[in-house]
Amino acid sequence: MRIDRRLTFIGVMLIVLSMTMATQYATTKVSYTFGIVHPSNADIRYIGADNSSADNIRVLRVSNNASGSRYVTISLGDWMPNSVKNYTAAFAIVNEEQFSVNITHVNVSGDASTYIDVWLHGNRTTDAGSETAPAGEKVISAGVAQHTATSVAWVLAAGNGDPNDMNGSTDEYSIQTPWDSTADVRYNHTTNIDGRNGTRDWVWVQISLNIPSGASDDSAAVGQIWFHFEATTH
Repeated sequence: MRIDRRLTFIGVMLIVLSMTMATQYATTKVSYTFGIVHPSNADIRYIGADNSSADNIRVLRVSNNASGSRYVTISLGDWMPNSVKNYTAAFAIVNEEQFSVNITHVNVSGDASTYIDVWLHGNRTTDAGSETAPAGEKVISAGVAQHTATSVAWVLAAGNGDPNDMNGSTDEYSIQTPWDSTADVRYNHTTNIDGRNGTRDWVWVQISLNIPSGASDDSAAVGQIWFHFEATTH
């Protein structure tokens, strides 16, 4: 009987311990939603302006507008050694998020990236080098980034979520961004309304090529330009 009591006591203890150490499982779920859209209709979007010397189509274009193949590229033409070419409005970056967004820094890659300068600036038709900061901000110099992840190169003001305009449909300085069916991007040709650092929701991107006299032939110099964004919301 003593042995039976001991065994019973041990069994009870094992049951109690197994109950106190039991793993508990639970499952919950939350729904999500997002959209995959054309680059000219996104919350941070790209629109065209200047035409390329290569084909008189916009520098910024979508080569294949079929769903699943829509990505923007820029075509900068063919230039000889010892030449400089400035596209003062290669494209614009427009913020449609309903809070401001910082462009922290920009970097470039590619086999001829040392020939490339990139500026963020306000006036579409003005050489960015003649605009004083913050109206003109050089972000790439001879392929080298001029800012870091902790910088704020430009502040895009809050947008209104409408890809048909820049700076908001009710704003005094609202301008339209219609569709170019040849380049398959939205565009803008304003000449009298400038982008402004911190107070308007777009900025013009100037791409400058500075090709040295000793540059080797390269029929298809390719690379990528990376724009880095940061936003703080409450």
